[in-house]
Amino acid sequence: MWIPKWVRDRKKGVDSAMPTQVVSNEELTPRPQTIQQRQVEYLIGTLAEEKSKKLGMERRAFMASSMGMATCFLAQNMVFGPQSCWAVDEIETLEPGAYEDKYPKSEYFIVDVQAHFTNGAAIGFRNMEFVKNMGFNLKDTPEAYSFPNFVKEMFFDSETAMLVISGVPGKEIQYGKDGASLEGAARTPGLAGKVLPSWVMSKRRKDINDMAGGQRALCQGNCAPNHYWDMKTNSQDKKALFEQMEREVKLYGIDSWKWYCHTDPGRSGNGFQLDDEKLTYPFYEKSKELGLKFFSIHKGFSYQSRTLGHLANPKDVEKAALDHPDLTFVIYHSALQHGPNEPEFKDPSYFNPETGDFAWHDVLMKLKERNPQINNVYPEIGSSFGTLAIAHPVMCQHLIGRNVKVYGADHTVWGTDCLWWGSPQWVIDAFKRFQISDELCDKFGYKKLTKQDKAMIFGLNAARLYGVDPNEKRKLLPKDGLSKLKTAYLEMGGMRENAAYGWVRDDVNA
Repeated sequence: MWIPKWVRDRKKGVDSAMPTQVVSNEELTPRPQTIQQRQVEYLIGTLAEEKSKKLGMERRAFMASSMGMATCFLAQNMVFGPQSCWAVDEIETLEPGAYEDKYPKSEYFIVDVQAHFTNGAAIGFRNMEFVKNMGFNLKDTPEAYSFPNFVKEMFFDSETAMLVISGVPGKEIQYGKDGASLEGAARTPGLAGKVLPSWVMSKRRKDINDMAGGQRALCQGNCAPNHYWDMKTNSQDKKALFEQMEREVKLYGIDSWKWYCHTDPGRSGNGFQLDDEKLTYPFYEKSKELGLKFFSIHKGFSYQSRTLGHLANPKDVEKAALDHPDLTFVIYHSALQHGPNEPEFKDPSYFNPETGDFAWHDVLMKLKERNPQINNVYPEIGSSFGTLAIAHPVMCQHLIGRNVKVYGADHTVWGTDCLWWGSPQWVIDAFKRFQISDELCDKFGYKKLTKQDKAMIFGLNAARLYGVDPNEKRKLLPKDGLSKLKTAYLEMGGMRENAAYGWVRDDVNA
């Protein structure tokens, strides 16, 4: 059976500021911990017990502090040794101010372009056939994935300044049986209304911005080329499609489209590709007409569909980007095909340590190498960075090193895929501490990341793409409503839950 990671940790008595195994958002099948992840988990527990007692602190308070976070990275370095990539000093695990002195919280303007919650469900994708056929008894804990917890974990418990509420594949029903136009929840009955329709993303963006008294959230729209299908002619229903596009842009005010090429909410019988001139190009032209030229594309992590998963390969990005230089394509997950919790990850053919290539990240890299003139494609690192950070530090260094070498630090975009991973603060801390080893720099021509590189990746690139002035935002953030609520929350003793909400196998003794 699958259970949320935080439930497994509670059953086993684990309290860690960073996940101690890779979680699933139901886009892939959970796998047991690796031997190294077990070692890290054990060390975190042992070190935390020792250091919290030395400081006279409750263990939970210690693990919610910067010292607890530093302890996690120290344990990673102890297990992975020279392959590890985290800059952490022992003093940071014992002195409360050491982290803040080294990594001031105001140093980076952080924009998370891949942030998720649900509207009354634990996690989505349960309408997918492969999930139904697995036979697992998946229980919901909707409160953990709810909007209030989203605000707490994303804003109060992390340094995230702005975020993009990110969608999952789904369509809205436009008309009822009586032909009347539907509104709100009536457009997405059942599970479709929970994970996560465009109208909910738009509403919650407004809620966050109203709470803040300024712009803290952006949102995406789920509409995609195969979502409205004429069964009689077995062809795209352009009238319904364009009507929905207009609704999402004009009424919902979405800031980007979110596409999953390998899913089929419209029951077309297939997915779609970015370079399909007949199916997808009309969407581009209509979107241009509506003034929206921003496309966020899920690539990699293809396990939602065993039959359409091949369409998550980024090979279709090349022609689409060349044919539409006025459009922006942000490629989510940097097209990492398999996570460490998938059996294919251990296949020697998947990762080549001699070249640094791994599927399908190599496809995304090589299309840019073939076409250096392509300037409208941006690799995003949500879940890919976090996943590899705790499972394969060398691949993690190749992920970032190659992205920056091929596309540039000014084209690599920050995202976390949280709430599935819990509060994004551990991923933020990881990237602050992250560095590429001298060995890999020498062998593969990577460069050490500068603070300016990290500033661009953390938020300046996304701010530019979404038309946000980071300097103006920095002036306003300390005065807005969310900042005041965060201050009150912290003064009242609020702290991170250290809970990851993605799924793992219910095997607490593993």
